[in-house]
Amino acid sequence: MIDLSAIDPILLLASLMVASTPILLAATGELVTERAGVLNLGVEGMMITGSVVGFIVATGADGLICAEGGALCRLGAATPNLLGFSAAALGGATMALLFAILTQFLLSNQVATGLALTLFGLGIAALLGQGYLGVKSPGLADWPIPVLSDIPWLGRILFHHDPIVYLSLVLVAGVWAVLTYTRAGLILRAVGENHDAAHALGYNVVLVRILAICFGGACAGLGGAYLSLVRVPTYAEGLTAGAGWIALAIVVFASWRPWRLLAGAYLFGGVTMLQLNFQAAGVSLIVLLPWLTGIGALAVAGAWAIRRRPASRTKALGWTAALALFTLLLIAIRAMGWGFDETLWLSASPYLATILVLVVISAGRAPGSLGRPFHASG
Repeated sequence: MIDLSAIDPILLLASLMVASTPILLAATGELVTERAGVLNLGVEGMMITGSVVGFIVATGADGLICAEGGALCRLGAATPNLLGFSAAALGGATMALLFAILTQFLLSNQVATGLALTLFGLGIAALLGQGYLGVKSPGLADWPIPVLSDIPWLGRILFHHDPIVYLSLVLVAGVWAVLTYTRAGLILRAVGENHDAAHALGYNVVLVRILAICFGGACAGLGGAYLSLVRVPTYAEGLTAGAGWIALAIVVFASWRPWRLLAGAYLFGGVTMLQLNFQAAGVSLIVLLPWLTGIGALAVAGAWAIRRRPASRTKALGWTAALALFTLLLIAIRAMGWGFDETLWLSASPYLATILVLVVISAGRAPGSLGRPFHASG
């Protein structure tokens, strides 16, 4: 029995922002790293490290400080978690610094080093988190913004969240402003586009890249800590569940643009919350999917018809045909009564939808020096 009345649209949209925050934080840091010309595939490792380090510090602070009514705890009930977030950012930045030393000084391969960093982070998290499995975090209360949070509908959706949600939005706006309007942003983009030319102009390429890498690691650590301290809120092995890889994909297919990055992260969060609500409401995916894919095929064809760009015609026709064939396959599965694991497909839908939409949007040109090692010549 389908009960869509159980889905509260206001709560759904507010939950979307919460679900998107870890991805948005990690992707924002990785965007800055890649705009500096460094490809760090260790986002997943830095996130899981941040999640366990932040959780250990937050629970420790809650037990050692607040239990005694210490001065720090009197500053606010959020003090343990805020200390945890600070430690997570430091832990992520430390992991990133290790990556920076290996790739910028020892000139190791960035792809291999990033993958090794992910494996190292997963191992460190499994080791440190053994004694904290299933432990509940202290909790981080919402900070409603005065006046704005009282606005009907929009107040509950946009202005009634915890401080880390607001921080993620401020970071996106700040990164966009710095990259677009400041000298530091111009230097960062110059290093990412052509590190040899930037070096010839007198800029310290290695220093710029190290700072960008550490910023990316701190953001990834914050994203991981948000999962363990707020989103779940408890610690479990494999807590990130591929969030770091989604962040990497969003950066690439968002064309290294902060505002498109925001849209990609919110798309992932939106589909995540929607599939959870669909499962709770008893929606049959095999009935719903043919409609969604059919609408998607029409949308792709319509987008090409509006743009009328010959170069995109083949791509649009390919996507339209693929979606149409998938729609027919789903109709056939339903008609023949074949087995269809709806829970599995619903759980995978955020990842599939995010990659599909961002690939359709298509990626722009990557920074010219992305992934290339820098050799100083004199």
